Amino acid sequence: MVAGEQTRNIWRLAWPQTLMMFFHFWIGFIDVYVAGQLNDQIQASLGLITQTLFFLLIIAMAMANGAISSMSQSLGAGKVIRAQRYCLLSIGLVFGLGVLLGLIGYALRGVFLDLLYVPVQLRTITDYFLQVFLLLLPVYYLFIVSNAVFRAQKKVFIPLIGMIICTLVNTMAGFGLSLGLWGLPELGYRGLAWATFFSVSCGCLFVLICLIRQGWLNISKIPAWKWIKKASPYLWKVAWPAGMMQVLWHTAFLVLFAITASLPSGKITALAALTAGLRIESILFLPAVAFNMTASILVGHYLGSGDVQGGKKIGLKTWALGCTIITLMGGLVWMYAPFLAEILSRQESVQAEILNYLYFNILAIPFTGTSLIIGGIFIGAGATRYNMLCVGGSVWGIRLPLAYVLGHVILSKAIGIWVAMLVSQFIQASFMFGILMYKDWTRFSMMARKLDKQYTGVQHGAHFPTTFPGKTERV
Repeated sequence: MVAGEQTRNIWRLAWPQTLMMFFHFWIGFIDVYVAGQLNDQIQASLGLITQTLFFLLIIAMAMANGAISSMSQSLGAGKVIRAQRYCLLSIGLVFGLGVLLGLIGYALRGVFLDLLYVPVQLRTITDYFLQVFLLLLPVYYLFIVSNAVFRAQKKVFIPLIGMIICTLVNTMAGFGLSLGLWGLPELGYRGLAWATFFSVSCGCLFVLICLIRQGWLNISKIPAWKWIKKASPYLWKVAWPAGMMQVLWHTAFLVLFAITASLPSGKITALAALTAGLRIESILFLPAVAFNMTASILVGHYLGSGDVQGGKKIGLKTWALGCTIITLMGGLVWMYAPFLAEILSRQESVQAEILNYLYFNILAIPFTGTSLIIGGIFIGAGATRYNMLCVGGSVWGIRLPLAYVLGHVILSKAIGIWVAMLVSQFIQASFMFGILMYKDWTRFSMMARKLDKQYTGVQHGAHFPTTFPGKTERV
């Protein structure tokens, strides 16, 4: 494949997924805006429960990584039946886990709210949000993994349409049910909770219908128990490091907030700047996550076909293109940083701290983009343990200790935390790039692990057709 065609293929996958991430961002923005129109208690409860939802969705996101890795490699090898079996296995597992976790969470939600130290005045609202979200959990799990199934097939427009449906329903129901617009009942915070339920359910229903119509949810294709026992370990080996990485990342961010909140001076200003800065910076994450998903798809297909060098080249090209775009966007944010700071805060001290945050973290954007995109490359290869080690090691071994030392001991102000964030991103990106260039990360792929021999009796590296006259496809 010529270089120009590779670039076009990368872009054809990347731009719809960037748009999909924009709609995902818009859903969160609308929820926060509508909550703000109600009252500050509802907005605070929504913030608490949104962070909780991130933790509850870790299992689904981990399973989505496993589905993309196993299915993209299977399709790259021309093994459609094996990909279909991994699709059914992933969806079955994630739905069962969603139901189980929802039931356990509902039974223990009082304990959970105690652990979150939810203030008494927010308890009723937060508990209601949590009940609805736990009821939604199996559907949300299905939505995440079903989207991953289509992305593994390079069919990125179906997840995009599903997200557009989700956004439209969430916007209409959020305003309508919460504020009583368009003849709908005015339910307040209850309407906001049910808007999320209806929107995710509609998006999930659309994607599931597409899966059924295209034959990917054919009950007659459910794999035998013997196949499941042989195939599920690969899902587990990809999924558990991906899930652990999410746990390490999110818990580290909670600790970072605690370090910021306990600064010797200017803690309130620093917290306001951190919150506002993250909102601006999250816009730059949208294309980064899109290129992360694009890299995982393309690398998985190349490695599945046995083209290791092609997988490495397409991974590097995706990284180069994605990082260039993200860095240019970061330059634009840098230029308009003072204007953005004025929009998000009226206090000059907070504006100044927002600028400090943005300048250090925009300098880190090339490194942040590198980490995210190379992380996608490793997902496609099934090498998610590298993501876990590099991300977990950098945030817990470098960012948090350095943030405390610089912020509390040496500089005694927020700029020490922003410096620690930049340094940790640089080190994290350097390690991940070094692994990409000098370690054999492709050995975690299904082909390299000789799963073809396990399933078909064919030695790794042997050339064989995927179908034969009068015989079924090798799976």
